[in-house]
Amino acid sequence: MTNSRIAAVDVGNDAIKALFGKLDSELYIPNVIARDIEDRPVIGIEELDEKDPLEGIHIKVHSPALQENNAIYRVGNLATKSDNPSELDPGSSKSEEDQTLIMLFAALALDAVNEENPAGFRKVNNVIEANYTLGTGLPLREVKEGKDVGYRSKLLGNVHQVEFLITPKYQGLKVNIKFEEVKVYPEGFAAYINLVMDNDLNIINRDLIDKRILIQDIGGLSTDIAVIKNRKVDDDKAQGFNLGVAESLEAIREEIRKKHGVELDSRRDVVEIITKKNDRNHIMVRGSRTSVHDITDRILLELAKKQYRHLRNVWQKNSQTEICYFVGGGAIVLKDYLKTLNNNLDGYNIDFFEDEKESIWMMANAYYKLISDFTRRTSSETMKAADKGAKKEEQKAGAAK
Repeated sequence: MTNSRIAAVDVGNDAIKALFGKLDSELYIPNVIARDIEDRPVIGIEELDEKDPLEGIHIKVHSPALQENNAIYRVGNLATKSDNPSELDPGSSKSEEDQTLIMLFAALALDAVNEENPAGFRKVNNVIEANYTLGTGLPLREVKEGKDVGYRSKLLGNVHQVEFLITPKYQGLKVNIKFEEVKVYPEGFAAYINLVMDNDLNIINRDLIDKRILIQDIGGLSTDIAVIKNRKVDDDKAQGFNLGVAESLEAIREEIRKKHGVELDSRRDVVEIITKKNDRNHIMVRGSRTSVHDITDRILLELAKKQYRHLRNVWQKNSQTEICYFVGGGAIVLKDYLKTLNNNLDGYNIDFFEDEKESIWMMANAYYKLISDFTRRTSSETMKAADKGAKKEEQKAGAAK
């Protein structure tokens, strides 16, 4: 694994979360892209290099893994300001969407060009040769359908190039991305690993290690319920549903537009309105602070009821379950509604992560633990094989004498 840098990447439906190296770098980028032209207009072009690259990601992506090759995109915050932002649609498969790969390649390229990156990738004439050992994941439903195999094969054995166009600090740089290895983990299993183990895969939560647990991961487009028994995910009982928060966020966005005449750029704006610490569920309408509580409450309560029905159905089929953990960005949005429903109805033993960052970064942290362990084990096996080979050569040399 010469000069291969660890990357743990969770391409979430709301945002991409990525951890690199020895946890020396992390990236958080809204999962929004927009097709663009090569010479996008910029006001104050001479000040471009003083701006934050994450606010102006403008790239051309070449990869045999893409259906639309050599296309130009705005990514993340810049894309949300576009007239044609694209977010993943409900019902789509993460493993089959170009957008998943574009976000992945963009994050890796941003890490590769970072001057503080200690990996020391080779750079010749503004072209950086980047090599990664990647840990990532897919929804349980897609893994059960075998889509992880095709997704992994798209990444391995190919060179994927990201060219930075009018991007602050990185304009004109190209990154050729290769993968030493790619591990694709089911998201439910990853969540369990993160709950019970530290970065060295030592058990940190013995109270949970032998319990029967449900993990309900609510994302933007889908919900996974992992059934943990005997320290493993029960593949037969684990379930995935095409039900996330995206459709509800779009419904809130549309109702705000119709009722108040306010255009929100993306679902990301809706999430900020309903989760911000101050003035939650309020917007500015013609300069006046206005409540949208009636809209958000009605739509999110309906979604929480659907999520609660899924919990009830899975729990009934796994009656000896001891606790269910709600994780993911969607769980943060629905937490208060789910708690209220549970208190008024069945009273299951459920729990949430009060630390919002921990919940949002749970998958990326889990992938980091798993891919780091894989790298350590592979390195150890390589060294053992090398030692064995050296001893054999010594024996041959001794016999020749």
